[in-house]
Amino acid sequence: MDCSDSIRLRRSVRKFKTDTLVPDRDIKLILEAAMMAPSAVNSRPWEFIVVTDRETKEGIMKVHEYSKMLKSAPLAIVVCGKPECQAELGEPFWPQDCAAATENILLQATALGYGSCWCGCYPVESRVKGLQELFGIKSIPVAVVAIGVADESPKAKGFFDEGAVKYF
Repeated sequence: MDCSDSIRLRRSVRKFKTDTLVPDRDIKLILEAAMMAPSAVNSRPWEFIVVTDRETKEGIMKVHEYSKMLKSAPLAIVVCGKPECQAELGEPFWPQDCAAATENILLQATALGYGSCWCGCYPVESRVKGLQELFGIKSIPVAVVAIGVADESPKAKGFFDEGAVKYF
């Protein structure tokens, strides 16, 4: 699947087949894609938490009210920001950098034939603090991404809107 196909086929999937797993080789490819994302002065202000354990996914669902799809998803990847990696910049770009990494996760998952769903965390303080406590981390949870074999086929919601473009 080429990049254009991945972009156009990506959907927010909320129902996954419960009898399938995401193999370690695919998890590694997804994480590699995330880490290929651009970041301000190549600071790479991120870390990733891979969750396959049912109890931990339940913990995420308690903290994040919109992550219920983790009940059927075999995999969650939590994308966390590390602002200290950009202390020298004076301006924090880590949220954008982590968003770019998250989008790469979604596109790589799609290219591998998986469904996914991006659940935003930052800047909602209750989600950030709850996930920091759950994982015992200081980094800032930006997103939780549910990944697995889709058990639904949502229609595309994205479209080209000429009115949102200004040409000079």
